[in-house]
Amino acid sequence: MKDRTVLQAKRLGIVSCQRQDALGGIAQRMADDDISALVVVNPADDLAGIISRSDLLRAYMEDPEGWRALPVEAYMTRDVVTVAPTDRLLDAAKLMLGNHIHRVVVVRESDAGMIPIAVISDSDLVCDMADAG
Repeated sequence: MKDRTVLQAKRLGIVSCQRQDALGGIAQRMADDDISALVVVNPADDLAGIISRSDLLRAYMEDPEGWRALPVEAYMTRDVVTVAPTDRLLDAAKLMLGNHIHRVVVVRESDAGMIPIAVISDSDLVCDMADAG
């Protein structure tokens, strides 16, 4: 893990949603695809935030009757911790531990903003550690 980059340990691709998507549909996608978070993008596919299972739980606890209809933007995290494709896995691990988070978004910078291309989770890091022996 020390010298490997984030993209050497992760396939490209993300599961994303839009700010205006309803939380009920997002919860269903997470359950169906067995994923713990979706990257939130704007119409130009720039990074806008991230919505996690914990965010959905918070929405439910705050509004048990109406949470399903609420938009993603009401509960998403806007300040997303990101890494570049060439950053090392070790640096991603330090960011996760230092920020008490379970994932970082790999982004490619563009003229318009940051384009998310992958998500590295603590599960990815543990798998990489196990594979390294």
